[in-house]
Amino acid sequence: MEEDWQRDLERWLEPYLKELGNKTRRRMCPAYIAGLIGPGDRKSIQPMAARAETLSYDRLHHFIGAGIWDSAPLEATLWRQADELVGGDNAWLIIDDTALPKKGKASVGVAPQYATVLGKNANCQTLVSVTLASGEVPVMLGLRLYLPESWTSDTARMDRAGVPEAFRAYRTKPDIAIEEIDRVIAAGVRFGCVLADAGYGLSAPFRQALSARGLCWAVGIPRHQKVYPADVQLIFPVAGRGRPRVRHVPDVKSRAAHAMLEEAKWRQVSWRRGTKGRLKARFAAMRVRIADGTPQRIGTAGAQHMPGEEAWLVGEHRSNGERKYYLSNLPADAAIKDVAGAIKARWICEQAHQQLKEELGLDHFEGRSWTGLHRHALMTMIAYAFLQTRRLAQAGRKKESLVRHLNPASRLYARPSLIACYARHHDDALIAAKA
Repeated sequence: MEEDWQRDLERWLEPYLKELGNKTRRRMCPAYIAGLIGPGDRKSIQPMAARAETLSYDRLHHFIGAGIWDSAPLEATLWRQADELVGGDNAWLIIDDTALPKKGKASVGVAPQYATVLGKNANCQTLVSVTLASGEVPVMLGLRLYLPESWTSDTARMDRAGVPEAFRAYRTKPDIAIEEIDRVIAAGVRFGCVLADAGYGLSAPFRQALSARGLCWAVGIPRHQKVYPADVQLIFPVAGRGRPRVRHVPDVKSRAAHAMLEEAKWRQVSWRRGTKGRLKARFAAMRVRIADGTPQRIGTAGAQHMPGEEAWLVGEHRSNGERKYYLSNLPADAAIKDVAGAIKARWICEQAHQQLKEELGLDHFEGRSWTGLHRHALMTMIAYAFLQTRRLAQAGRKKESLVRHLNPASRLYARPSLIACYARHHDDALIAAKA
């Protein structure tokens, strides 16, 4: 079994190895990725080298941390394969971030900051992630380090960590996400809608940048995000005294998202079938204008944001009593089931983060440099794409077997999505890789 997946890996990596050129690098790349996939609890360089009889620690360390080679061609190959695997008009491009808890302060980008995985502030590195997904199959396209201001304001610190000049200016996570989306678009990766949580959705420049690029999007927002009714009108206020007003103002005040939906109709919506039945929750949705236009003084209310883009405001009432809120620029005639489906599709990136860490050692890298961290992240993404390829191939074989064994009536309902769910629970790609 082990020989099977290793032979498959060597064949699958051929397009990547062509881009590396150098003979030693062509040996180190498959060795590193095989070390990530193979057995062992720790996937940092030293234990991976120790588990391989013919693998030199020094050469492996040099390949990741100090070797002179360009990662861009490998990224391009990964994106091309990901597009072939899951890309298309129905694919999602999911923006998120993941934290890598880290001790000390010398590793690039490490600082006290909020770590989602821990649910609190902690000393960690934060990677902005870009995931291409179709249905329940994600492929990670990008993991880019976020540098807090404590780093970008310290030139000597960035020198020691080898941060390239192009990445030294401070950028927010939404800024980084837009840069990564632009690279993905330029590479020709196909997707239909961008998804993100409230950490990105609360940023008006992020939403506006997506719309400016002609992209569909669905993002989480905080409950206090201000919106206007969709039929808000801009009027000239009547001046009580002084000169006549020369700027339009809204004829109604903006309201917080949660207040706007208080009187809306909530109803049960199912967006897809899961392994334990239909996935459903209570949703409310209405068309609104987002209060993210140019700030303007409006009477005694002071400076207020003018009405911006029209969008769907969506509320979700979960079974545990929790309420979440979202905005989406999907068309006005979109069914609420489709809007809910887009919103809930974001969860798959969290599964990818977990698998990259638990199975492939994303958070095990012990080096301190910018180059080393990003090369290690790239190797984990390539390994993950390989395993997803095997998973889909395995699911295809199981699909044929499953359909053959279904009774005639059941075959009528053997939709690809249901068969994929069945195959997921019988998937042995990761098991085979670790055998």
